[in-house]
Amino acid sequence: MRDYLLAMVRALWWDERGTVTSHWYGLTYEKFFAGTHTVSMESTSVTSMLVLDTSTPDSDVDDFRDDVDAEVTTGSGYVTGGKNLPATPAWTVASPAAGQMAYDSPDQAWAASTITNAEAAVLFESTGTDTADELYLMSDFGSPVSTTNGTLTVVVDTNGWTFIDYLP
Repeated sequence: MRDYLLAMVRALWWDERGTVTSHWYGLTYEKFFAGTHTVSMESTSVTSMLVLDTSTPDSDVDDFRDDVDAEVTTGSGYVTGGKNLPATPAWTVASPAAGQMAYDSPDQAWAASTITNAEAAVLFESTGTDTADELYLMSDFGSPVSTTNGTLTVVVDTNGWTFIDYLP
C-alpha cells in the first residue's frame, strides 16, 4: 500500500496553468499518507489567506500557519488569518478526467478590499491557532494582484485548486 501511495504522490500534477502554480505542503500530506492526520480536507473549516509577493514558502519545512511569512495585513476588506472558503471543498474522483481526482471549491473573494501585491492564496485547516493550523496548499497567482476598494477574487481553475493523477 505504501508503494502505491508513493506512486500516487509522484504522479501528482503540479499545476502548470500558464504562469500560475500550486504546490502542496509536504509534511501535512505525509501525515495523511501515514494515517496520523486527524481532520479531513473536506471540512467546513478550510480557510484561505493571502500572502504578498515577498513570501518565501518552503513546501518541505512549512507545516503550520505560523510558518507562513508575508501575509496581507488586516485592513480594508481583509482580516489577518484569512477566511473560510465559501463552501466546503471536496475531492472529486474522475475529475477533471478519468484516473484523476480534483480538490475544488467555489471562488474566494474579498469585497470592498484595498490590498497591495497579493501573490498567492494559502489553504489551511483552521483551528483558530496559528501553531495548529495545518497547511494544505499554496496557489500562486503568477504576478502580484492589487485592489483599491474593489473585490479581489481568487478564481479557482476549472480543474480545481489542484489534482492528483493516479494512473501511471
